[in-house]
Amino acid sequence: MTEQGPLVSVIVPNYNYAASLPLCLRALQAQTYRPIELIVVDDSSTDDSVEVARRLGVRVIRTERNMGAAGARNLGAEHARGEILVFADSDVAPYPDAVEVAVGMLAADARLGAVSSIHDPEPLIRDSLVEEYRALQYHYWTVSSEGPVSFLFSALMAMPRRVFDDIGPFNPRLRETEEVDYGHRLTQRYEMVLTTAVRSRHDHDDKLVKLLRKLYRRGRARVPLYARRRRFARGFETSSRAGGSLAALAAVAVSPLVIPLGPAGAAPAALALAVSLLADLGMYRFVLRRRGPLFLLYFGAVHFLVNVAIALGVGAGVVRWLCSARFRRLYDPDPAMEMRHPATGEAVT
Repeated sequence: MTEQGPLVSVIVPNYNYAASLPLCLRALQAQTYRPIELIVVDDSSTDDSVEVARRLGVRVIRTERNMGAAGARNLGAEHARGEILVFADSDVAPYPDAVEVAVGMLAADARLGAVSSIHDPEPLIRDSLVEEYRALQYHYWTVSSEGPVSFLFSALMAMPRRVFDDIGPFNPRLRETEEVDYGHRLTQRYEMVLTTAVRSRHDHDDKLVKLLRKLYRRGRARVPLYARRRRFARGFETSSRAGGSLAALAAVAVSPLVIPLGPAGAAPAALALAVSLLADLGMYRFVLRRRGPLFLLYFGAVHFLVNVAIALGVGAGVVRWLCSARFRRLYDPDPAMEMRHPATGEAVT
């Protein structure tokens, strides 16, 4: 147990995660850091999440309607009293020292605006092989990006209250990509890091269709921001990974040539597939070491579908960006969340 430091407010947005919520809350109650106030913001759940939280003695704030994670986090911040805000999704269980380590990192560097956790390669709840795929894939992608990032990992992150007040709230209009927008806004003024020092386990998606749908929507929704910035996020989403996704889609697109052209038609598909595999070769080696060749075959098949879904989402986003002025304005600053320079009071873009 640490000596008492500044009050930390842990805000847990929740919507229908009664299965993982007790694991999340018990892990937060077992933190070595003190003092902590724990707030669950229940976003109009239809399961027994509220009862689960109250049985554990946790304060619950309920929304009048479903607002999404961004709105729930903002509401929790309005009720929080701490000098440090920790946002923990209700499907994440932090290690006992997670808050202590994050607070120490923030205290050691005044330029640091946020610290995000890297989840373990094992899921919090083992529901399916799809979830085991996602835990390994997500862990590898995040570990390979450890350090300074511009893409906010909001599932478990800590930030000083002064930084939250300076940057403004999460954009509640963004239901799929609020963390991308927030990371972009935050890194205009502060540093942000992703670290294995703050550890956690995550209850990842356990259904393939649900995972593919989520990644498709996120790929589509990120196009307006990246089109405006003309570069990929620092860390996590690199051009090599984008190339892997595009190559997987190309392999699917040219595969019909195999029937009319035979071996000559198979060559472009094989080349595109090889490029897709090479883009993630390090990850495949990582999975092979941990789970062996049989699981690697399953992993590779699912990852191919994931790459195709991401590429299709980006393609749909490009088309929508070209055709819809409203979509191009998706990340336009909201006057209610506008950043202002503390000295001049002028808007910061």
